[in-house]
Amino acid sequence: MAPNAQQQIMALSDDQRFALMKLRRSVADCLTRPYQDDRYLLRWLAARNYDPAAAEKMLRASLKWRQSLGVDDISNWPIPEVYKNYFPSGQLGFDKDGAPIYYIPFAGIDMWGLLHSGTKTEIIKTAVSMLENNLALARAQAEKHGPKAGQMVGILDMTGFNLKQFAWRPAAEVAIQLIQIYEANYPEILKNCYIINVPKVFALTFSVVKNFLNDYTISKIHIYKCEPQKWKQVLLEHIDPDQLPELYGGTLKDPDGNPACPSIIKPGGKVPKSYYSKNQIVENERKDEYKFATVKKGDKLCLDFDIDTAGSFLRWGFLTDGHDIKFGIVKKEKSGKESEEILPVHRVTCDQTEEEGFLPCETTGTYTVIFDNSYSYLRSKKLHYLIEVTPPLTKAEENAIANEA
Repeated sequence: MAPNAQQQIMALSDDQRFALMKLRRSVADCLTRPYQDDRYLLRWLAARNYDPAAAEKMLRASLKWRQSLGVDDISNWPIPEVYKNYFPSGQLGFDKDGAPIYYIPFAGIDMWGLLHSGTKTEIIKTAVSMLENNLALARAQAEKHGPKAGQMVGILDMTGFNLKQFAWRPAAEVAIQLIQIYEANYPEILKNCYIINVPKVFALTFSVVKNFLNDYTISKIHIYKCEPQKWKQVLLEHIDPDQLPELYGGTLKDPDGNPACPSIIKPGGKVPKSYYSKNQIVENERKDEYKFATVKKGDKLCLDFDIDTAGSFLRWGFLTDGHDIKFGIVKKEKSGKESEEILPVHRVTCDQTEEEGFLPCETTGTYTVIFDNSYSYLRSKKLHYLIEVTPPLTKAEENAIANEA
């Protein structure tokens, strides 16, 4: 047993040790991997408050998921070249306890390009593969340095975070699926997650994400605004400088002097259209529900939607017959306050592929969807659209989204 692992077991209360013994016996038939030891079982027990029956149910469901996706055979997974080159991520260095550090530079995420270059299943399998490889490294570190090295540290750099990407429905669904896969199958492996350079708009996103995270995960997340002097100090309290890129307050850099270490932490970037798959445009099953409008040159189309229940969703899908159009959303409270821009009006190339997305409406009010053609003095735009308000997700619906993975 690794250094300090025995102390970890001995530190348990009598009830907890009894729960561990009971779980060990009840799942003995399905533990086939060398790493599935007592420390592994303790993760599932901790996630279910040391209820051995609940922990067994969670563990068996996870093993079934692993079998259905072929997770234990990840060495044979063919990761598409586009994800190898443009999925921004990387593992570099270890914290002071020996836990591996994983980085995601959000500025380089092109969800539109990634999802148009492969399937949802492929991007999910790519993310799971990266997680599995880092977890294997964490287990190796735990054998050398003890249980504290057996978890993972995440640094999420939100510089350049673009809410628009995740307001697009397919991207949002993938993000939710990945979060729920993590919560259901990787309990208690997060040591700390530092989310840095956070813009104001991130608060809206995180308010939605929190609904899919358990209390343990949330307690490990530390959020910092664009104040490097603060988050660098925190990082250096837990990570030695020679284990941290210079960009994040350490001394590591690429051989050419680049402080972001892009040779290891892939920066991602705009996916070239040469990677795009053919036949991405699939006929919408609800085409009969779409409305048609002509937005005249130099004019706007404004559509009001009254949201009476906080937590509802405003969903949209639209496309034009040739040429782009601007799109955005503003909100006005019933109290009569001045309108607030929720989604800035921006140019959308919806003449090539349907633009889809959703907005979680955290507060009630009148939400106005704007199709803006005022910048065009020559062309009117023929617009096909479906916009609807849906109620807050139920627990059953959240689980259904996760099961689609």
